[in-house]
Amino acid sequence: MIDPLIDAEDDASTPLDPEERHDLIPSYITNRDELNEIEQLGIAEADRWAFSRKRDALDERFLLQLHRTMFHAVWKWAGAFRVTERNIGVPAYMIAVELRRLLDDVGYWIEHETFPRDEIALRFHAQLTWIHPFPNGNGRHARLAADLLSVQLGGDRFSWGGGSLIAADQLRKRYIAAVRAADNHDIGPLLDFARS
Repeated sequence: MIDPLIDAEDDASTPLDPEERHDLIPSYITNRDELNEIEQLGIAEADRWAFSRKRDALDERFLLQLHRTMFHAVWKWAGAFRVTERNIGVPAYMIAVELRRLLDDVGYWIEHETFPRDEIALRFHAQLTWIHPFPNGNGRHARLAADLLSVQLGGDRFSWGGGSLIAADQLRKRYIAAVRAADNHDIGPLLDFARS
């Protein structure tokens, strides 16, 4: 039986296990489009909240609160690390350790000007996405966190290809390819995509 909350055309969307899907708050959601729409409302709310005052994008508590603010009206597990394994990301028991390592690394890159500002923010995005700390919403969360870090470092928000990355279209495929290249230590495609 096909689950209408899983879009088979989008192989980059993280499938949820049955218990995670059971934690869907709105009872009227029956398909991926409805889910995307309600999630987008929360993301817009989180965007306004996050940029309403100075935030520290490298604070773990803030990152958890950011995810919670993005998805609190949709998922009971919003803002909590995943406890299930995925075909992507670190093992669930390693999430806190890997996130701490990432935050320390980014702090070092900033302090020592290891990379240019955009590259620091996009390496942060790529690694945060790779860790995959939450059951779902990791890419959207990492993009907003990278935007916040870019602004925190005195830069501008990223354009992320200049369109919506929700639909399984060519723009999203370019984004996924750029993230996968970054996973393989080639940050160039993500740098190009994020400012296109």
